[in-house]
Amino acid sequence: MIITDIGGLDLQYKLECTVMTNILQLKNVYAGLEKKELLHGISLNIKPGETHVLMGPNGAGKSTLGHIIMGNPSYEITDGQILFEGEDITELSSDKRARKGIFLSFQSPIEVPGITLSNFLRSVIESDPDRHAEILNFKDRLEENMKLLKMDPKYAKRDLNVGFSGGEKKKAEILQLLMLNPKLAILDETDSGLDVDAMKTVLLGIKQFQDDKTHAMIIITHNTKIAEIIHFDKIHVLVDGKIAKSGGPEIIDEINNSGFEKYLADKK
Repeated sequence: MIITDIGGLDLQYKLECTVMTNILQLKNVYAGLEKKELLHGISLNIKPGETHVLMGPNGAGKSTLGHIIMGNPSYEITDGQILFEGEDITELSSDKRARKGIFLSFQSPIEVPGITLSNFLRSVIESDPDRHAEILNFKDRLEENMKLLKMDPKYAKRDLNVGFSGGEKKKAEILQLLMLNPKLAILDETDSGLDVDAMKTVLLGIKQFQDDKTHAMIIITHNTKIAEIIHFDKIHVLVDGKIAKSGGPEIIDEINNSGFEKYLADKK
């Protein structure tokens, strides 16, 4: 009887793993900006708990892919599908994607005068009826996460990103990530322009987000340093709007040894 129970549980576990829904799936996506095609047949599958790193030379389409997933209306999908937790969101607006749990940090976060960092975060949480209970411990969570990111508490009362240094803007993006707790986070060159100390602090926030295995993350970068420090499941090299190669740590070695020249040559 005990053996039968164990076997049943094992079979159930295997079945659950087999039918596990990808948190994000891109199916042969073609997309562009102002009638210029920038992405050519991108396919991607990311499961809960996974971190994927997207690398490539400047102009390869990395940021474009992030904006496409987030639903930036400036970009147009001309073919293919984007599925989020099994649901087709290809035609969904960016605000509705955000409510479903997709988060995009920016390379260059904009300044938003007239609303403080704290009020911005509180307003986003309050706008979601399913998260009203979080307001009860909002202040404690904000203080805790700002402490983790070594942010002066005074920044919570300052207008969003106004007068922030480049490093403080990036920390504020990670603070939003931790406070909003999305299902899928897309970090667009969060590591760019950071000194060593700021980089270590940002990585603490990223690792804390990764600890929840129901989350997934895409890290967009052209620098191998961040991929050498954090845990990741797969690296994708994007060249000329196509995924030239997907793999593991061996790709870091290839890029460190010869840059992106190998992949550029393979595309010719």
